[in-house]
Amino acid sequence: MARVNLILILIALACALSAVSANHRARKLFTELEAVQKRMRDLDVEWGQLQLEQSTLAAHVRVEKAAREKLGMKPPAPGQIISVDPVAEN
Repeated sequence: MARVNLILILIALACALSAVSANHRARKLFTELEAVQKRMRDLDVEWGQLQLEQSTLAAHVRVEKAAREKLGMKPPAPGQIISVDPVAEN
């Protein structure tokens, strides 16, 4: 009878340790999940800011102003413009 009790106590102890271990792993994974979700939200915000910055930097008026001021470019005279028709592929 004493052996049966000892075996049952060891089984109960193993089950308890297993439950504690599983609970700990679940909490650890949940913490990691929250950290990854926060990183995802931060990256979404950064992506939005970069898209806004790109649209600002690529604005036609800004590019034209930079071409005139920094590169000394000017629009071509009407006689300098040549139209090129696309070649049809067979």
